[in-house]
Amino acid sequence: MALYTLPELPYDYSALAPVISPEIIELHHDKHHAAYVKGANDTLEQLAEARDKESWSSINGLEKNLAFHLSGHILHSIYWQNMTGPKDGGGEPLAQDGVGDLADAITESFGSFAGFKAQLTKAAATTQGSGWGVLAYEPLSGRLIVEQVYDHQGNVGQGSTPILVFDAWEHAFYLQYKNQKVDFIDAMWAVVNWQDVAKRYAAAKERGDSLLLKP
Repeated sequence: MALYTLPELPYDYSALAPVISPEIIELHHDKHHAAYVKGANDTLEQLAEARDKESWSSINGLEKNLAFHLSGHILHSIYWQNMTGPKDGGGEPLAQDGVGDLADAITESFGSFAGFKAQLTKAAATTQGSGWGVLAYEPLSGRLIVEQVYDHQGNVGQGSTPILVFDAWEHAFYLQYKNQKVDFIDAMWAVVNWQDVAKRYAAAKERGDSLLLKP
């Protein structure tokens, strides 16, 4: 059975400072993300055991556990790649930076970059409890949409592909920003890796065609 593994960080713990402290990055990646990977793998084993024993009454709860841990693993795997050091990240995606398609899609879908930024900021900052703000590609319309993810799942369009994620769980910011989640989300824009987001957008468009196949 294939098992999930914790991806290595693409930078050292201090690379995102002062926006995110080294202590937060280390705890967030090495403890929290690692726990989701372990949770997904443990649940896969429990599901296999339940099938072998034909213990069908436990399947529903185990599937929910798998969705929680696996979605946490997937979202965090995107999150680390979505960020880069303040010297290289942030700003607005521009055509001359090699991300013209993404910049055009943002303008077409939200009217302007400013409109998009305000919407994603609000979505991330107003998650009730734990969750994420997500920029996703929606394949049926070919548009970019902003979604709120509660915990690690739910309230998203089926088939939409996340390409930029803002972690709004308290463990992502509390040691540094205390209860000021809005300040953390505002600061996050300085470390967005638009090159990574643009690559994810291009890949999502290619994969999206699979939902539009005609019988």
